[in-house]
Amino acid sequence: MGLRQGCRARLLLLLGGIASLLLLAALYGSGPGSQPLVVFFSPWRTEKQLYKLDLSWPKFPELFTGQTFCVAVDHIHGLVYVGQRGDDVPKVLVFSEDGYLLQAWNTTLEMPHGIFALNVANDSSVWITDVGTGEYGHTVKQYSPSGKLLQVIGTPGVAGSGTNPIQFDQPAEIFVEDTGEMYIADGDGGMNNRLLKLTRDLKTLWLRGENGSGTAQFRIPHSVTVDSFGRVWVADRGNQRIQVFDKTTGEWLGSWSSCFVEDGPYSVRLTADEKYMITAQLNIDRVLILAAPPVGSIGDCVVVDTIQLAARVRPHLLDISMKSGAIYVAEIGARQVQKYVPLN
Repeated sequence: MGLRQGCRARLLLLLGGIASLLLLAALYGSGPGSQPLVVFFSPWRTEKQLYKLDLSWPKFPELFTGQTFCVAVDHIHGLVYVGQRGDDVPKVLVFSEDGYLLQAWNTTLEMPHGIFALNVANDSSVWITDVGTGEYGHTVKQYSPSGKLLQVIGTPGVAGSGTNPIQFDQPAEIFVEDTGEMYIADGDGGMNNRLLKLTRDLKTLWLRGENGSGTAQFRIPHSVTVDSFGRVWVADRGNQRIQVFDKTTGEWLGSWSSCFVEDGPYSVRLTADEKYMITAQLNIDRVLILAAPPVGSIGDCVVVDTIQLAARVRPHLLDISMKSGAIYVAEIGARQVQKYVPLN
C-alpha cells in the first residue's frame, strides 16, 4: 500500500470512529434520564452512482403524443405499459423492454392516473385508475394485456365515498397481489383521502384514512406498494411523508418524513431484492433511492442515492422491472418515459 493510500485508510478509520461516538451520543444522550432515540442504521449507504440513463429507450421517443402520467412493467412478458393523457391520443402505449412500440389503446379511458401490471404465470392483466370527471371517471379498470376491458370498479362518472357498492373520487393508484387482493389509494385531490384493501370479489377488508395530517390520516394518498414482510407503503404526498401499515390488519406501523422536506413523495416502489425503495419528487425533478428497512423496523428514511433530472421534467409515477432492475419514470413535464438501468 502506498503512502497516500495508507493515509487515506487511517483517515477513514478516524472518521468512522468519530461517527460511532456521535451515534452513541445521539442514542443515549448526555444527561441522566435521557431516553435513547430509535435509529434505523442502513448498511447500504453508498457514495457511488447506482443507476444510469438508458439513452436507447424507447427507440422512437416521438411516439409519446400526450402527457405521460404513469408506467407499469410486466417483467414476465417483457412489456412496459404507459398511460398518457390528451385529446385524440391513445391513452395506453405498450412497449417492449427493448424500447419498441407494440400496440396502443384508446378506449374506455378518460384520464389515466396510476397503472399496475399484474404479472403472474396464470393471470396477466393491467389495472388503471381513471381520475376523469366524465362518463368513465372515478373508477379503477382491469384490462387484458391486449386492451380488452375486463372489469370496472366504482360508479363510472360518479364520485363517492361508499363501500357497498365501492365508490371512488379520483383514485390515484392500485396495487394487486398475486392472490387478487387489492390496495387502492383513493384521493388524488378529491373528497376521499383513504387507503382500502379489497378482496378479489370486491369486499372491503379494511379501510384507513381521512383528511388530515395525524397518524393514519392522508392528504392526497398518491401511490401504494406492498413488501414481502406484509407491510403496505403509501406515498402521503400532501403531508410529505410515507406511511406504513400492516397488510393483514391495517394497523399503522410508522412513517418516513425526514427525506421529504423539500417535496413530498409521488411514488413508492421496491426493487426486486427489497433493498431499496424508489420514489419520485415531482416539484424538484428528482428520483430518490432509499434504504428499505428490514422486518420489524420502520425507523426513518435513509437516502442512499439520488437521480437529479432536468428542470421541469416533473417525474410523476414510476415502476421497476423485477427482472432487469431497470427503473421506468413517467415524466408529465417532459411528456416521456425514461429508463434508468442499474450499474453493477
